[in-house]
Amino acid sequence: MLFHPFRRKNQPTSQIQADEHSKPLHSSLQDNLELFRTAFNNSSDLVIREWSLGEKQSIHAALLFVAGLVDDQIVSQFILSPLLPNWIQQEERKLDIFKQHLLPIGGMHETDDFDSLLTGLLSGNTVLLCDHCDRGLLINSKGGDKRSIEEPSSQTVIRGPRDGFTESLTTNIALVRRRIVNANLWSEQYRIGQVTRTEVSMLYMHGIASKKIIDEVRARLQRIEIDGILESGYIEELIQDQHVTVFPTVYNSERPDVIAAGLLEGRVAIVVDGTPFVLLVPALFTHFFQAAEDYYQRFDISTLIRCLRYFGFIIALLGPSLYIAITTFHHDMLPPQLLISLTSQREGIPFPAFIEALMMELTFELLREAGIRLPRAVGQSISIVGALVIGQAAVEAGIVSAAMVIVVSITAIASFTMPAYNMAISVRILRFGIMGLAAGFGLFGIVAGVIATIQHMCHLQSFGVPYMSPLAPVNKAKQRDTFLRAPWRLMQKTDSNAEPNKERSTN
Repeated sequence: MLFHPFRRKNQPTSQIQADEHSKPLHSSLQDNLELFRTAFNNSSDLVIREWSLGEKQSIHAALLFVAGLVDDQIVSQFILSPLLPNWIQQEERKLDIFKQHLLPIGGMHETDDFDSLLTGLLSGNTVLLCDHCDRGLLINSKGGDKRSIEEPSSQTVIRGPRDGFTESLTTNIALVRRRIVNANLWSEQYRIGQVTRTEVSMLYMHGIASKKIIDEVRARLQRIEIDGILESGYIEELIQDQHVTVFPTVYNSERPDVIAAGLLEGRVAIVVDGTPFVLLVPALFTHFFQAAEDYYQRFDISTLIRCLRYFGFIIALLGPSLYIAITTFHHDMLPPQLLISLTSQREGIPFPAFIEALMMELTFELLREAGIRLPRAVGQSISIVGALVIGQAAVEAGIVSAAMVIVVSITAIASFTMPAYNMAISVRILRFGIMGLAAGFGLFGIVAGVIATIQHMCHLQSFGVPYMSPLAPVNKAKQRDTFLRAPWRLMQKTDSNAEPNKERSTN
């Protein structure tokens, strides 16, 4: 990627000076238009519409907008059409007349700052300038082409809402407000990125979210120094508590119901313009095993499915390692018939169990990555056919045993049971390390690796909240929605895992 996102301090950039020194407008219309033409380097997508008003055509005005960023219907019907007639005669206070009596549209802002007008223009607003007036009118006309609301592709459910976030920040905030019809849902706007000036919104429930967490999120957002924000992953990496960890400490989702539920828990959402993935903090370990559908099914069904997820997490983490340790060091743990079967399968295999498992795991990771990057029409077929053909050919060639293919396949299936993709990636990384410990020290190495992993997780925090809460430190009152999902009549009486003083109402 040629674009380097970070700026060094004390490194001036001529194109990034816009917000450091305010530039006032001129009283001459042509001088102001020249400022905008120079800023855009006479780009073809900058549309400038000039005309004259009054009986003697003595009032000159201009309308500026960027093609593709504005709603053409708003510009033509609610801005241009009322302005074109020549009924205005008063030459003084022209902007006040336009704003109060002429323009039938809301969201207007008057300013004499060129940089504010330029930023608004690049955000999809329309700028109105008049001759002999050193102020401009910024009119809300955001629109343009954008993706319609569709079902989320990364977090599908059998039962539940089908709408998902889009790349439009205003649309995403509106989707959340449709679910939380409450004036206490507060929003704070930021512009992050010295070059991209990306709009970022922080959402939280006033009176529910902890003031300490809100202040911490606000401070971390304001401390970001970067040239550009192109996706919420930039924000996630820059605001997380600890960088040296494989575990995610910031939750992301493209489902409005999940974000709305997190807000009701007292958590803070971060919406970034240009991406359908919204961040949610603080994020605890148990949050990554909770799916939206858990709260739309009966509690007994949800509890069973959630227990299966934790069981899948253990298999995905320790499956190959246990096989390596038992077949290499602890043969006496196996029943005699199973031991004879495994030994006969490994006859003629030229590699030890660790190398055998490592080859199969790396092959499957390559197939998984290739399936993601290939076109959708062939990606899934290639990954499935590739796994079957390569596995069968490897067994027939005597490179790997059939039991190893079964173990790797079960491990791969178990890794897909986790609702959060970033947690599944963390398990994939840890799996290779624990496989090495199992090859060197057997079950003792696995136990040491698990203890070290748990100790590391207990030291993690997410915006001041212990990552393993409410498991460590133990809080029985908050464990009605961790491994199990209690009925709603009991859940409404328990505190949220994210906010000590507030209750969990949904997810």
